[in-house]
This record gives sequence, C-alpha cells and structure tokens, in this order.
Amino acid sequence: MLNPQITNLLIMLVMMQLARRVDMEDETNIMYIRTAYVASVALSWFIYQLARRAIVTKNDLTTLKYVKPANPMKGEAEQLEVTTVRDYDLVEIDGAIKSIYTGLAMMGFMHLYLKYTNPLFMQMISPIKSALEHNEVKIHLFGAVPVGDLKRPFSAPSMFGAKPQGPKTDKKSVEAAERAGQGGDKRE
Repeated sequence: MLNPQITNLLIMLVMMQLARRVDMEDETNIMYIRTAYVASVALSWFIYQLARRAIVTKNDLTTLKYVKPANPMKGEAEQLEVTTVRDYDLVEIDGAIKSIYTGLAMMGFMHLYLKYTNPLFMQMISPIKSALEHNEVKIHLFGAVPVGDLKRPFSAPSMFGAKPQGPKTDKKSVEAAERAGQGGDKRE
C-alpha cells in the first residue's frame, strides 16, 4: 500500500493539471466545483458518522492505558491516560469530524471571501481520501484488525519520514507513570 503522503502529492499534481484545463471564471464551472466540493465533504462526514455509529454499537469497554508523550510546545509533561477503547475511538473519530468543519471553514473563507476557486477545486478529493484512510474507519467499517499501525493508541505519522513518537503502551512505562502519579484521569 502506498504511503498516504505520496498519494496526496500525486493527487495534488493531477488536480493541478486538471485545474489548468478548467475555466475558473465561468459561473457554471464554479457551481459544479462548489457542488463537487460540498458533496465530497458531505460524503466524508457520512463515512465518519457510520464509523461513529459502529463504535457506539460495539461498545468495547476494554480498559486502555498509555502514557501520552510530553508536549514541549504546551509545556506539558508525560501523562498517564486511562480510558476505554470505545471512548478512545470516539475521541479520535470526533477529532476527525472537527477537522472536516475546520477545512470547510477555511475553504469557505478562501472561496467566498477571498474569491479563490482553485483551492476549492484542489480540495475536492482530499476529504474523502482522508476519511477512507482514517484508522477508525479502517477498523470499524472495513473490518481491519487493530494490530501494527492500527493498534491503539495510534501514533501520529511523522511529516519527514522519521519514526513517529507515539504514546507509550509498554507495561514498564505505564507502571512508572502510575507510581509517579502523572495523570491517570479516567475519561468516561
């Protein structure tokens, strides 16, 4: 399977070539581009809602303990997280749904206020691609087994190809965080 970053690059190159051939000043073309973009956002939102429903239906209450890595940008130290698989999955899928709204707001600003149509055209495929590549969608809609890259908690992919620095799940790190009293707030 191809790396999502490589496929994003390929899609953008193809969309750039297609954008050269489309008259972005024609009102009819603009309406088609708006319709396609809104349809792609709606479809991605629907995919996430299906995954959310599957998570709630499964109701996996298995306890999940991990040590969240330190975030020096926010001045946060490592913190122990205790949650359930269901709650973890819901937080992940809700974050993906919020990212749809953020993208929609940015595209709305760029298109409606700044009058740019090209970014709208370029982003027609991205929401659906992101939804289909989301770990929760792979697990809950496509039946992928949560092992390897799909093992919870998920590691954030690195932009520069370095090994991602994700949450620590090994027994030694979790026990050390429990003894140190670092967090441990159970989310319900």
